[in-house]
Amino acid sequence: QVQLVESGGGLVQAGGSLRLSCAASGRTFSRSTMGWFRQGPGKEREFVAAEDWSSSNTFYADSVKGRFTITRENAKNTVYLQMNSLIPEDTAVYYCAETGNRGGYDYWGQGTQVTVSS
Repeated sequence: QVQLVESGGGLVQAGGSLRLSCAASGRTFSRSTMGWFRQGPGKEREFVAAEDWSSSNTFYADSVKGRFTITRENAKNTVYLQMNSLIPEDTAVYYCAETGNRGGYDYWGQGTQVTVSS
């Protein structure tokens, strides 16, 4: 059974930084694309960042480019999201997700709350 567990969320002032972690188990992590998504208050879930299994390709939403960095450690089955220069608009529940056999994000964590105060 695939399990994704996020951690690292919290309350931070604008301009600050946080690093989210997502520990994966139950699947061949090293062959999956891992992604981060977020859902802000009253908003739909949106894509934030993704990294393919080989770490050759990373993708970012325009709203976080230059501020967020996704990395992964396949040996630890963990993916990270380093978030710098946080702004109040980054306030959301952040979810990590893992692709399944057909390439879609089939597996999701429970989410971790990030709150950025102005």
